[in-house]
Amino acid sequence: MDWKECKDKKLIKERKEDINLRDSLINQSSKKLYSSNILELNDKTATSKISLIYDSIRELLEAIATKKGYKIYNHECYCAFLKEIVKDSEAGSIFDEFRKIRNGINYYGKDITKDEAKELVKNMLLLRKKLEKYLL
Repeated sequence: MDWKECKDKKLIKERKEDINLRDSLINQSSKKLYSSNILELNDKTATSKISLIYDSIRELLEAIATKKGYKIYNHECYCAFLKEIVKDSEAGSIFDEFRKIRNGINYYGKDITKDEAKELVKNMLLLRKKLEKYLL
């Protein structure tokens, strides 16, 4: 889905920047990251750890969107936002892959092993670090 389609389907809304909301989202994102960091990675916790980091990333994206004057109602539209508004196609594609993995976990009962999660966690943290720069 591209940005125009997101707009046409009313999955995004333009609005004034809300600094308090942005700061709150950043704080919530940090809390989820903290929680994921104290969760030991094993076969039983792998999907929970992935979900927490994904939510942390998504909340950072919401903070970035708020900073740029948007409210986004669909995770797929965050991919378009990154590609077309932030002008970071690579980050948009990477987030889309994480979105699909998280959807597999949440909606289709896909399980992630500890070994699969190791690389995934590393890459998710790299994306999160990259996104933090857009909030400076």
